[in-house]
Amino acid sequence: MKKILILVLNVVWLCSNDSIDLPVGFSSSFEQIITNPKYKVIRYKGNVKFVYPSIMRWDYKEPTQKEVCSDGENVTVVDHDLEQVSIYYLNKKFDVAKILSKAKHYKDNIYIAKYQDKDYTIALDKLGRIQSMAYYDDMDNMVQIVFKKIRYKKR
Repeated sequence: MKKILILVLNVVWLCSNDSIDLPVGFSSSFEQIITNPKYKVIRYKGNVKFVYPSIMRWDYKEPTQKEVCSDGENVTVVDHDLEQVSIYYLNKKFDVAKILSKAKHYKDNIYIAKYQDKDYTIALDKLGRIQSMAYYDDMDNMVQIVFKKIRYKKR
């Protein structure tokens, strides 16, 4: 009974909340689904870690193994198949914390954020954690990232 009450209170809190509660960090497994304009689909799987405000590490396991690390300004890519490390400077910062802070409640557990002329659709799970994020990249690919086995660090 106590668990049901807590679940109901969480759902009521989520429905009344107009913004997303920003975590100071989270870790999760993920599936990244990229669909190009001709509907060709590429799926990646791995693990991700995020530390507030913009430090991220994506460990890709399938279909190839690589690590992508970013501080929001620079990206380092370790590609095991190519046996090389590449470092890039981002012209536009990818700031997850800012994207989440701009998110406005749309309906149910769905939020919409506009950041750097892109629209992000964010879905939360029943506990208010990020369940998925979708957007169109600069090459008109639809990108959807689904998070599973989420571990949140709250403030």
